[in-house]
Amino acid sequence: MIKNQKRTLKLVLSCILIVMILIIIIIGICSSSHKNKINQSKILLESYMRSINEENYEAMYESLNDSSKEKISKEDFINRNSRIYNGIDLQEIKVTIENVTEKSSNEFELDYINELTTSYGIIHFENKSTVYKIGKEYKMEWSSNLIFPNLNDTDKIKVNTLTAKRGNIYDRNDNLLAGEGTIYSIGFVPGKMNEDAIQDKEKIASLLDMTVEKIDKLLSASYVKEDMFVELKKVSLSENELIDRVLEVKGIKVIEKSSRVYPYGESTSHLIGYIQNINAEELDKHKGDGYHSNSVIGKSGLERSYEERLRGIDGVQIVITDSDGDVKETILKKDVKNGEDIKLTIDAVKQNEIYNRFKTQRGFFIIMNPKTGEVLTLVSTPSFDSNDFANGISTSKWNDLNHDESKPLYARYLSSWCPGSTFKPITASIGLNTGKIDPNEDFGHSGYSYQKDESWGNYQITTLQEYFTPAILQNALKYSDNIYFAKAGMKIGGQTLAEELTKIGFNESVDFDLLLTASSFSNTNEFETEIKLADSSYGQGEILVNPIHMASIYSCFVNGGNMILPYIEYREDKTPQFYKENVFSQETANIIKEDLIQVVEGYDATAHSLKTEGITIGAKTGTAELKSDKESEGIELSWLDAFTADDNTERQYLVICMREDDKKESFSIFPLVKWVFE
Repeated sequence: MIKNQKRTLKLVLSCILIVMILIIIIIGICSSSHKNKINQSKILLESYMRSINEENYEAMYESLNDSSKEKISKEDFINRNSRIYNGIDLQEIKVTIENVTEKSSNEFELDYINELTTSYGIIHFENKSTVYKIGKEYKMEWSSNLIFPNLNDTDKIKVNTLTAKRGNIYDRNDNLLAGEGTIYSIGFVPGKMNEDAIQDKEKIASLLDMTVEKIDKLLSASYVKEDMFVELKKVSLSENELIDRVLEVKGIKVIEKSSRVYPYGESTSHLIGYIQNINAEELDKHKGDGYHSNSVIGKSGLERSYEERLRGIDGVQIVITDSDGDVKETILKKDVKNGEDIKLTIDAVKQNEIYNRFKTQRGFFIIMNPKTGEVLTLVSTPSFDSNDFANGISTSKWNDLNHDESKPLYARYLSSWCPGSTFKPITASIGLNTGKIDPNEDFGHSGYSYQKDESWGNYQITTLQEYFTPAILQNALKYSDNIYFAKAGMKIGGQTLAEELTKIGFNESVDFDLLLTASSFSNTNEFETEIKLADSSYGQGEILVNPIHMASIYSCFVNGGNMILPYIEYREDKTPQFYKENVFSQETANIIKEDLIQVVEGYDATAHSLKTEGITIGAKTGTAELKSDKESEGIELSWLDAFTADDNTERQYLVICMREDDKKESFSIFPLVKWVFE
C-alpha cells in the first residue's frame, strides 16, 4: 500500500515537472517571438529613416501598409517627401528609438527622437510611429505627421531665408575693392518672344557666348511661366554696347540687380580673387558650417583667405503653414549674421596705375613700406577680371584663359623664382656677418670668365661687365660681378651658406594672408658640388626666392639687420613686427645698404638710370636665364629690387619686381620703378 502510494506520488511529481518544463518552453517561445516582433519593428523604422538619408523615397513607400497607400499615391508620396526634405536642405537624419509598446499581438507603437541636420541648423523633435505585423512582413502606418509631428496632410513646410550680406573689402583709403554693387541681368520673357525664335536664340547665344541648347534648357524649366523673366547671363554695367545689341532682339529684357562687384577689375583680380556658387565637394567639406546649396564661397585670392570673416551666415525661419497659409508652428529659427568688412594696406590707385603700365608684360610688381611691412601693391601680369567669374564665366572664355600661354590665371608673386644677381646682397650679407668675407679684400681681376682649376672640367663662370677697379665687395655689387660672388660663396662654404639661408627663412613659407611658395636653395637642402655652390652664390644654381620673402630680406638693410614681417590687412598701429630679428648685424646691414646706394649713384653702375632727385635709393638688378637645355633659347627673368635708403623721407618704399623677358620686345622696367619713388 505504502509502496503504491510512493509510486503514485513519483508519477504525479514527474508529470508536474514535465508540465512545468513545457510551460517554461512555451513562455520562452512566446518571449522570443515578442522580442523578435519588437526588433523587427525597430529595424523597419530605422530602415525607413535611413532611406530618407539616401533619398530612396520608393523604398520608403514600399514599407507602408495598404491603408497608407490608399491615402497617398507613390508619386505624391515621393514628391511630398522629397520637396520637404530638399526644401529644408536636409544633410542627415538620425533616429533614436526610446520605447516600443505592444498594442496588440500584431501592432506596435514606437516612441522615438529624430535629429535632422540641415544646412540651416539642427532640428530635434519627439514623435510616434505605428508598425503592423502582416503575415510575415512588417509595415508602417503613414501620414504627414511622420515627417513632423504637427504636420497634417494639407499643411506645408515653408523656408524663409534671410540672406546675409557678405563683407566688403576696401583699400587703405576706403576705396571699394570688392562688395555689393549693381550689374545688368539679361534674359528672355517667353511670352514676349517671337513665335519662331530660333534665329533670335542663335543671335543671343552668339552675343552672350553661350549655346542655344543652354538657352532652351533655361526656358523649358518646369517653373517657367509666360510672363517670367528668365535670366541668361549677368554682365558688368560697363557692357553698354552689348546691352544695346541684345535689346534689338524681341523678348529680351535687361534689368539692374545687386551683385558682388570688383570695381578695379583686372588690376586687383589676382589679389582679391572672386566668389562663385558653392559646389558639391565644397559643401561636403564645409558640412555643418552653415553653407547650403545656394551659398556662395570665396574661390581664390583674399576672397578665399578671408572667407570665414567675409561670409555672412544666412538667417532662416522654417515653419509649418496650414492650407490658408497661416503659420502653425516654427520648426527652426536662426538670426542672420552679416559678414565682416576688411580693410587692406593696398593703395588701389597705385595698384591700378602699376597694372595699366605693366599689363602687357609677364611678371609681378610689389611695393612695400620697409619700415612698417605694409604691402602697398601686389600686381601680377597678365591678369583676368574677377567680375567675369562672379557673373558666370562662359566655357569658351574659361578655355581661352586656361590655355593662354601667358598664364593670366597665374598669380606670379605667390611662387618662388630664380633671383639672378638680386641674390648677391644676400650672399654678401652672410659673408660679412659670419666673418668669411672682408669687404675691402681684393679678389683679383678675372676678366669675363673664371674657372677655379682643372677639377671643374670645361665649366666656367662668366660675367657680363669687366671692370679694372679693385675687385672688392662694393665694386662687385656695383658692376654685378658673378665671378666675385662665386669666389665669395666658396669662401663662405656650402654648410655655412645653407645654415645661414635657413636662418633667414629659406625652406619655410612666410606668414602671410595668401599662401606663398617657400624660398629654397637646393633640391637636396645642401650644395652637393663646388660648382653648384659657386653658381648659387650669385643667384643661379637651384636658388629660388619668393618675391614677398625677398622684400622681407631686403628690408634688413634699412632696419638694422631685422627682417620686417610683410602684411596686407590694414591696422592703425604701425609698430613694426619682424619676421626674423637680428639676422644680420647693424654693421653688415649698413655696409650692404651703402654699397647698394652706389649701384644707383655710380654713373656706370647697373641701376644708375634709377637715380632720382631728392631721394636716396639703393637697388640691385638681376637677370636669370631659364633654359630647357643648353642649345635652346631660354626666357630671361629680369629683376629689379630697390628701396628708399634715407630714413628722413616719408617716401619709404621697397620695390620687388620681375619681368619674364622672352626677347621678343624691348621693355625697360626702370621708368616704372622710378615713377614709384618720384
